[in-house]
Amino acid sequence: MFKKLFGKQEKVDKEVLVSPITGEAVDITEVPDPTFSEKMMGDGLAFKPTDGKIVAPISGQIVNLFPTLHAVGIKSNAGIEYLIHIGLDTVMLDGEGFTAHIQEGDKVNVGDPLITVDLDFVQEKAKTITPLVITSDVASVDKNINQTVVKGETEVLTVHL
Repeated sequence: MFKKLFGKQEKVDKEVLVSPITGEAVDITEVPDPTFSEKMMGDGLAFKPTDGKIVAPISGQIVNLFPTLHAVGIKSNAGIEYLIHIGLDTVMLDGEGFTAHIQEGDKVNVGDPLITVDLDFVQEKAKTITPLVITSDVASVDKNINQTVVKGETEVLTVHL
């Protein structure tokens, strides 16, 4: 919740995330899986991707990269954890169609490449809708949904700490 500024701690009360994916941003309730749509893991939003390049939506550290490469966890510099779950039923692909550009422990900046996915391949075997979930407790969330988004550019979430 604090960031360093010239050796001092400055309180941060919100952080803004950009889209990790190019495509369409939709409400998380539209995800056809109750784990996400009913916010069991946390609130957030989802993306209908038109491009298979997934980038960091916020600066921080990679705290989890699933062995199947279908999901990645990022802890922001303010200490909030986020999960990008690439597609649904993609764990069964066992990493096929996914290429990771990061590993656990890596520091990332907004827009850094995380994972590239073969959308055509995934579409044949699973669903491509991709949730972005806040897995930490936060005060509130403002979402910019029902719009076309560009990875690394379009602001999609303001998270109030």
